[in-house]
Amino acid sequence: MKRHLAALLCAMILTAIPITTAAALYASVDENGAIHFTNIPSNPRHRTRRVHRADVTTYDDLIREAAAYYSLPAAFIKAVIAAESAFEPTAVSPAGAQGLMQLLPKTAASMQVRDVFDPEDNIFGGTRYLRLMANHFDGDVRLAAAAYNAGPKAVEKAKGVPPFEETRVYVQRVLTLYQHYLQHWSDGR
Repeated sequence: MKRHLAALLCAMILTAIPITTAAALYASVDENGAIHFTNIPSNPRHRTRRVHRADVTTYDDLIREAAAYYSLPAAFIKAVIAAESAFEPTAVSPAGAQGLMQLLPKTAASMQVRDVFDPEDNIFGGTRYLRLMANHFDGDVRLAAAAYNAGPKAVEKAKGVPPFEETRVYVQRVLTLYQHYLQHWSDGR
């Protein structure tokens, strides 16, 4: 649990604090889907990543556009992007999820995403899917986030957040980031 809280804290710090100079960071994703950052490349699973302030603000206009189009809070969409890819548009998960919102190929196709690595296409496709999950679960962002991670059938079967540790950690991370962006990001409603 401490590892997950540390990873969440690192993600929040990296998304909240302006970083004016580039710093070499190494990132890896553990078996629970938590993102770990370090400045020491001691683990072969880590990959080099440069962090700039633009990483967390570059897509704000697209996030706001998608939020307005699909009637979802921009802060919620930004929280999902932070949790899914840490604002890395070329991110690919071990399961094959791709882009900023980590869309699986089947989901991307069903959301009419032509290029998962195009930030606009990915954000609009991922937001469309979030809107469908929010509709399906009567606007409950907690269940929408759980369904985004584990699939709507898993949420239905569990009659709530599924008992998977990865999903529980993910939902908590998204909700924490959502509250953070509501409070600290202008126009994040």
